[in-house]
Amino acid sequence: MSATKDDLYVRYMKAFKASGEHTRGCADCQDGRECRAGAPIHERFVRLQDAYQARQSKQR
Repeated sequence: MSATKDDLYVRYMKAFKASGEHTRGCADCQDGRECRAGAPIHERFVRLQDAYQARQSKQR
């Protein structure tokens, strides 16, 4: 695995952590809505998750 691929995984996991931490502390995001502060955090997680999963599917 190259450094670039490792970097994607690390960024994906950091975004996962940030999204979860925000959701646990935000009543709006817990109810399935995204607050103004949480929207970019969750969007980054989804974007990186999609990129990581796309890369994984190409490796199969």
